[in-house]
Amino acid sequence: MAKTEFGRVWTVAEAKARLSEIMRLADSEGPQFIGTRKPYVIIPAEDWNRLQTPRPHLGRWLVDNVTRGMNWEIPRDRQSYRPVPYAAEAEEGRT
Repeated sequence: MAKTEFGRVWTVAEAKARLSEIMRLADSEGPQFIGTRKPYVIIPAEDWNRLQTPRPHLGRWLVDNVTRGMNWEIPRDRQSYRPVPYAAEAEEGRT
């Protein structure tokens, strides 16, 4: 077995001879890598399905998970008023 950036990597010949062991290790230890020139990854089907399921949009998650029944104080725009930079110069230019 070779060692690369992925850690342990099985050669194709080893993978052919020890497929059941690779499947068991993928289930207990995590992804198993086969091949070095063109690497492949063996993972359990449950993990693959979880990775393929689209994650909910953040806005949808917030709507679904916001605490209900609390009185949230939402600041009004006028409370956070900031003057427009160079407003005086703009007013002088219009006249």
